[in-house]
Amino acid sequence: MNEAIRTLLERYSCRTQDDYLNALREILQELALLGLWRARFFEHAAFYGGTALRVLHGLDRYSEDLDFSLLRPTPGFSLEKYGEALRKEVASFGFEVAFERREKSRATAIESAFLKTNTLQELIRIEARESLLRGIHPGAQLKIKLEIDTDPPAGFATEIRYLLLPLPFSVRAYTLPDLFAGKLHAVLFRRWGHRVKGRDWYDLVWFAARHPRVNLAHLQQRMRQSGDWPETTPLKAADLKRLLLDRVAQLNVDQARSEVAPFVRDRRVLEIWSADFFADVIGRIVSEERGQESSFTADFADRRG
Repeated sequence: MNEAIRTLLERYSCRTQDDYLNALREILQELALLGLWRARFFEHAAFYGGTALRVLHGLDRYSEDLDFSLLRPTPGFSLEKYGEALRKEVASFGFEVAFERREKSRATAIESAFLKTNTLQELIRIEARESLLRGIHPGAQLKIKLEIDTDPPAGFATEIRYLLLPLPFSVRAYTLPDLFAGKLHAVLFRRWGHRVKGRDWYDLVWFAARHPRVNLAHLQQRMRQSGDWPETTPLKAADLKRLLLDRVAQLNVDQARSEVAPFVRDRRVLEIWSADFFADVIGRIVSEERGQESSFTADFADRRG
C-alpha cells in the first residue's frame, strides 16, 4: 500500500465492511480534491455541501458526493477537461478510477460526472481483512458523484482552506454561513419525492450546535432562483423560522432517522430526534440579516452552541 494512503487510513478505526468502504470513499474524495487543486479548478469554483463540511470542518458523518459551485455563472462549463487530471492524480497513489461525464436528460445548470472504481479491487489494495470481503460482487463499483452548479445564486463568500494529507494543498470553499444557507435550502426544498433525506436534518443539528449563523441574503437568492420565494419580498428571520417549523410539522422523523443511520457511527445520537427536538434546534439558528445578527427567539439566545 502507498505510504501516504496508509497514513490516511490510520485516521479510521475500521472494523466492519462499511467502515472500510466509508474510509475508501473518503480517501478517494480527498485525492480528487488534490487533483482538482493541481488542475487549478479552484480558481473558478468553490467546494460546498456535506462532503465539504466533513472534510474541511469535521462533520461527524460520512458523505457520498463532491459538490461545487462556479464563482460566477458560466454557461457551457464542463467537468470533462478535469477528468484526466483526476484519473492521473488518483492513479499516482495506486488506485484505478475511471472518469465518466453524466449526460443530461434535461436542461439544467448542474453539470455531473462520476469517478468509478472496482470496490473489491480497491478494498484489497487498502488491505481490508479478507473476512470482510465476503459477499462483495467482483463487479461491484464504488462511485463518487461530482456535481457543479454552473449558474450559482449570488450573495455567497468563499475562503481558502488547507488540507495537509496526503500532502499540503488548498481548497476554495463556501464560508460556513453560506454553507448553512445551502443546507437550509435543502432542508426546506429538496425534491426527493416522498422520501426524506435525514442527512439534511443531521447537518442542521450539527450547524445549530457549532456554527449557527446563516447568511440570510444568500439563502434568499437560492430560494428565488429555485422559485420558492417571491422576487419582491425580502426574506426575514421570522419567515425562515415559520418555513422551518412548517417543514418540521410535515417531517416523518422515523424515515429521516433511517436514511441517515448508515452514515453515522454512533446511532444513539438519533434516538432523541422528534418534532419537539427539531423545533428547539431551529430556535438556536442565528440569522445574519443586513449585517446584523438576529436569533429566532430570545429564549434560545443564551443557549446557542
